[in-house]
Amino acid sequence: MTGKDVPGLLEAQSSIPQGTRINVTFLGNEDLEMRVAAAKAVKEAGFVPVPHVSARRIASAARLEEFLAALRDVGATDHVFAVGGDPETPEGPYASSLDLIRSGLLPEYGVKEVSIAGYPEGHPDIADDVLWEHLEAKATALRDQGLDAVILTQFGFDTEPVASWIREVRARGIDAPIRIGTPGPAGIKRLLGFARRFGIGANAMIVKKYGFSLTNLMGTAGPDRFINDLGALVAADGAAGDIGIHLYTFGGLSATAEWARKFQAAA
Repeated sequence: MTGKDVPGLLEAQSSIPQGTRINVTFLGNEDLEMRVAAAKAVKEAGFVPVPHVSARRIASAARLEEFLAALRDVGATDHVFAVGGDPETPEGPYASSLDLIRSGLLPEYGVKEVSIAGYPEGHPDIADDVLWEHLEAKATALRDQGLDAVILTQFGFDTEPVASWIREVRARGIDAPIRIGTPGPAGIKRLLGFARRFGIGANAMIVKKYGFSLTNLMGTAGPDRFINDLGALVAADGAAGDIGIHLYTFGGLSATAEWARKFQAAA
């Protein structure tokens, strides 16, 4: 959710199991007060807030400490997501989430677990070898600080690249839980728009596996087939470890929560 989604959170509250982790984004057009208020609302609604900390949007160490202190004051620093962020030029001293983690400030403000990004289908602006180097370095830096790690991935439509990437993560000795980014139910055009924006493959074969057709873009699509197929691949891999999903609510919190409730009930 974003800082503006508190009304949507309250609307969806009864459909979301208590204790669910809900990420709160760090958008450039929202301020500290909005982000903290959203994290507080998540906490008060009985869920676990996971506020994003966008490295390249933080102007100084003092601003980072101000944000972490404000989150701590509302009980929202146990879990955070350290992410690089969009600006091409960093606004302050943190050029990457690795720089943010290496600052050593997170545990000083009560952080116990840090989510870090994974890219099963790569990143449009970052070479694969750099992505792997940073993932390994972040996992090491968190372990050295006594912090738990969770790898939260960008979303995708195809299961084979995801399964292959999971095997590579484990082969590199990284045993952190992995949460595979999965688009919740949303309009097909909207899903494809997000895919193009983030450089995710969306060719005819992939979208067919996800369960919709490029020739009919007027409807909506859900992740049922993707999750079932990925579950089968993970179950067949005895070394996959702790694997789950993270739902991106492109179609809204209520629609995603209701889909998840029905999917679980039918399982």
